[in-house]
Amino acid sequence: MNKRKSLIVALLCAASSGVMAQSVEDGLKDLYYGKYLSAKQNLEKVIAAKPTEDKAYYYLGIAQLGMDDAAGAAATFQKGLQAVPTSALLQAGMGRIDLINGNAAAAKQKFDAASAATQGRDGDVARAIADANSEIKGGDRAYALTVMEKLLNNEGRKKKEQYTPVAADYIELGDAYRFLGGENGGKAITTYEKALELDPNNAEAVMKQGLVNYNARLKAEAVADYTKATNMDPNYGPAFYELFNFYITPKKDQLSWDNAATYLEKYMAVADPADKTKTQYLSAYISFFKKDYDNAISKGQATLPGANEFYQNKLSLLIGDAYLQKGDSLNAQKVMDGYAAKVGDAKLDSNDYKLLSTIYMRLKSSDSATQNQYNTKALAYLEKYAGSITAKDPETFIQIADQLKAAKNYTAAAEWYEKANELTAANKEPLQAIDHFNVGINYYYGAVSVQPIDTVLLNKADAAFQKVIEVKPDLGTGYYWRGQSNFAKDQQAQAGVAKPFYDKYIEMSEADPAKNKSTLIRAYTYELLYYYFKEDKANVKVYADKLSALDPSNITVKEITENMAAREKGANKPAAKPAAKQGQNKK
Repeated sequence: MNKRKSLIVALLCAASSGVMAQSVEDGLKDLYYGKYLSAKQNLEKVIAAKPTEDKAYYYLGIAQLGMDDAAGAAATFQKGLQAVPTSALLQAGMGRIDLINGNAAAAKQKFDAASAATQGRDGDVARAIADANSEIKGGDRAYALTVMEKLLNNEGRKKKEQYTPVAADYIELGDAYRFLGGENGGKAITTYEKALELDPNNAEAVMKQGLVNYNARLKAEAVADYTKATNMDPNYGPAFYELFNFYITPKKDQLSWDNAATYLEKYMAVADPADKTKTQYLSAYISFFKKDYDNAISKGQATLPGANEFYQNKLSLLIGDAYLQKGDSLNAQKVMDGYAAKVGDAKLDSNDYKLLSTIYMRLKSSDSATQNQYNTKALAYLEKYAGSITAKDPETFIQIADQLKAAKNYTAAAEWYEKANELTAANKEPLQAIDHFNVGINYYYGAVSVQPIDTVLLNKADAAFQKVIEVKPDLGTGYYWRGQSNFAKDQQAQAGVAKPFYDKYIEMSEADPAKNKSTLIRAYTYELLYYYFKEDKANVKVYADKLSALDPSNITVKEITENMAAREKGANKPAAKPAAKQGQNKK
């Protein structure tokens, strides 16, 4: 062989060894750290060197799914099956695509076939099946648990047939327990501990213990776990991202823009260097959380032209929200209307609906027709948000109720406050007086805002205020609003249905008439009307004096005093007069 040929062979060998240096394990490491683009690039090199490596195709598809490219993942799995038609792992990958597309029956067939082909004893295949069924909406969580338990069950097997578990197996088993929820949370924690026994530095296992604690509403413990994971492995970006997500969640004792910005910066420091668009997007996001909205908008707009569809959508949301936060509702509307038109209603999700409803609630116009259009759209988007949410927790439902109340859709607000209370009770957490009051006051306003007054809603309000009394019997609020609810049903005060509640409220409150002036006026008014129609002069005088002391020009006192004087002079008994209008005050 001459020197020229020897040099060519040497260069070919060097090039070949450079490609082979990339392995499936390199791709898996990138996936572990959440570096999906790097994983994709590495696994593509593995496939180029070895086109029949089914694991490379499978994990390449998972990387593409991490980049929100389901179509690309499906194409990768199909290409892999053409190269390796018997691959159970790629069959499981196609089952995952079926689940994403909402075809659970087709997915189950593929999972069963993949499991049967490997007798349920292949770790990669079992984890692929379990992960799809745990993570994806429509998956069978119980089936995920069964698959992992079968993999790890060595009972009755000869030594050479026994499966040797790795940390990833116990993490996947823990995920199956975690997604099943309820009492399985403790089992998930224990199973993640088993993963740590095999790999003491596995930050993923610790982070997922934090997810279990968060689901159990143990927020301090969750943050401690996420932080522990970052301390175990300072390069483990997913834990920093969980901390970021924790602090951007608008819940009590959780939301903190400053902490969110801090952890997003820490995440960016270890994020995928190959993913330039993601880095630029996160940079704009940091400006947003630091309330530098102009910078967030300019960075977002600069990144848009070179971004793929996934990031174009995320950037549009960021820019629209930044305009909203800086008080420019019109530009926020322009950006989000363009975004909604571009992606189509079918692709809008709960976050999109929530932002759109907030924007339209903030829009104000001096033209009544335009303002009505804004209000109609705000409520329509809010209803879509309420129907699209997957998080079933009281705080989310309360946020929906708060927005409905702000839009004066009181009956719907009451129903969502009621749903929040039902979830709180199901979680075996005590309900406070304010929880029942929110239900009652919104049913009350819903009842009195229509004509004729809706007595069905008044009865619901009355029942809710009774619960206020049961929780807080030393508080006058429940008695007062039971009085108001029954006053609305008995506006002539002739049946006396509101009297017992007003009596109790007056007993509890009239020691401080200055503090309780407006509510005492309403209670005294009912009592005055009641005794007037009973022709009880003594008590009419008592409550006329009480009312006059608080409200010297009270019209009801004036009319009743005049009518009684006329009656005493021999005039006919006066017709019943309507009671004073129900007030909108809160106490």
